[in-house]
Amino acid sequence: MADIINLLPDNLANQIAAGEVIQRPASAVKELLENAVDAGATEIQLFIKDAGKELVQVIDNGSGMSDTDARMCFERHATSKIRSIDDLFHIRTMGFRGEALASIAAVSQVELKTRRDGDELGSFIEIDNSVIKKQEPCQTALGTSIAMKNLFFNVPARRNFLKSNAAEMRHIVDEFIRVALAFPHLQFSLNSNGQQMFHLEKGSLKQRVVNILGQHYNSKLVTVKETTDYMNIHGFVGKPETSKKTRGDQFFFVNNRFIKSSYLNHAVMNAFSEMIPTDSYPLYVLFIDLDPAHVDINVHPTKQEIKFDDERILYAFVQSAIKHALAQFSVTPALDFDLDPGIQQLDALTQPFTEQKKNQSANTSIYKTFTHANQAHVIDKSSNSNLLHWKELYGEPSRPDNDNVPPETPLSTASLIDERWQEAATDHKVPVQVHQQFILSQIKSGFILIDQRAAHERILYERYQKALAEKPMATQQSLFPQTLELLPADALIISEMLPDLQALGYDLEPFGQHTFVVRGTPADIQTGNEQASIEGLLEQFKHYSNELKLNRRERLVRSIARNNAIPPGKVLGTREMQNIIDELFACSTPNVSPGGRFTFISFKLNDLEKMFERGM
Repeated sequence: MADIINLLPDNLANQIAAGEVIQRPASAVKELLENAVDAGATEIQLFIKDAGKELVQVIDNGSGMSDTDARMCFERHATSKIRSIDDLFHIRTMGFRGEALASIAAVSQVELKTRRDGDELGSFIEIDNSVIKKQEPCQTALGTSIAMKNLFFNVPARRNFLKSNAAEMRHIVDEFIRVALAFPHLQFSLNSNGQQMFHLEKGSLKQRVVNILGQHYNSKLVTVKETTDYMNIHGFVGKPETSKKTRGDQFFFVNNRFIKSSYLNHAVMNAFSEMIPTDSYPLYVLFIDLDPAHVDINVHPTKQEIKFDDERILYAFVQSAIKHALAQFSVTPALDFDLDPGIQQLDALTQPFTEQKKNQSANTSIYKTFTHANQAHVIDKSSNSNLLHWKELYGEPSRPDNDNVPPETPLSTASLIDERWQEAATDHKVPVQVHQQFILSQIKSGFILIDQRAAHERILYERYQKALAEKPMATQQSLFPQTLELLPADALIISEMLPDLQALGYDLEPFGQHTFVVRGTPADIQTGNEQASIEGLLEQFKHYSNELKLNRRERLVRSIARNNAIPPGKVLGTREMQNIIDELFACSTPNVSPGGRFTFISFKLNDLEKMFERGM
């Protein structure tokens, strides 16, 4: 019988290996930027066309390569970083396995120009599907320029798996930001389709963080810096008020390499416990430096997942360093109170406090209660005490004088809880708001308790779905259009969603780089909240970005519905509550929110009678 095992051709083996390293244009961006850093460059330029599908080019002013090295760098496992097995456990460079350029050359057309300092001429190499088509001397600047063209041109099936240009560009921006944050002492720029998205001058880490994440963070960063014999940590965390519903502004670097670690992220979250809501995430840009012997970075093709020899030490150290930083800068939980402007007009603030008013105040029971024997805890036990109602609410209820009322019928304490309960007393079908979160409504078989936010989210979700499928929603034009300046990644999200946003009532127009003019919003959004509405929409959209089962349009509709839904704590009038009830039960799926939470719970009359032991 004939033998059936054969060696794969080099170009096919390279394509298979490239599938692990080069998954999308952003993968090539990461590898090429890191190579430029390793080459000792101080200025690094990234050029993108068609979200990297047509071109990814990196130009640096680093050390450059000789003719032989320029050719060898495209061979698999050709590296200048490793000489022995011991070197693998003392890695401080970004690249070391010699896979990146070989993988890029296997799935694209590559052009390389490079020259060393002191060489009169440089080298030009052209590669197509791992095959060197041309190598010749050329005039070129000091350093290296490498251009990856037509990614996956020879693997059409893989090219079909790439996402939209806006989605792929977001991944490219993410990789660019990670490398740029790790090396603030280097100059970086990013140009896409002829437009400059970033130009980052050399500077301090804080300057780099602010230039990338936004100037509004300038006064909201807390410095983290701790040094030990085992490891060091430095960087910044955001003050609690900068926390968001998404993980976007969270960066961990180990020996200047960006990593993903749910374990260390948990340490940060624990340090912020009770300072931010449980469903929010703090901003952080943290750098951990430790002996490479304690780290294994060779466990994943992208090197973003690494192993530590003792994770518990790192966990405790990170948590302690952040807690210490927050305490040192006196960052503590704060309560924000919205002061009603009407309070400023009260007589107590506008009129002088005369002697007569002082005497009148001194004779009240409240004054005596808090000044008796200089002890605030003394309670007036007299029958005239203003605190008597608390006894009625929590203790033995007082009885009305009417002898016709049976002794087991307690006096209603409705007025102590909410005046709207008294409205319900006259018409048992009037809906009632409970704690500004729920709506109680009587039905024939008992009553239902509606979660006002979940219910409104369901109503808006179906309304927006209909708008996208059938008839666009009405737009209320703003008297004074607002200019909205966004981070580059957020501007890409808005650009991608623009047609759908317009169908949902948002009148947005691009206005220069990363900027939009907001001329109108959906009719149900309060005038003046245009910018907050769009920023909230972006946060919700990024919150849903990990839901792989949801397509972009579904994520958008869910995001807008959740962002525009009535929040807990909003006081609703009778008509507003009734409208929510009517619209909820007109929905095709009234019982759950788009995210699957119950919108209401029903209570049956016979169950209530059993609870109160009726008929027993």
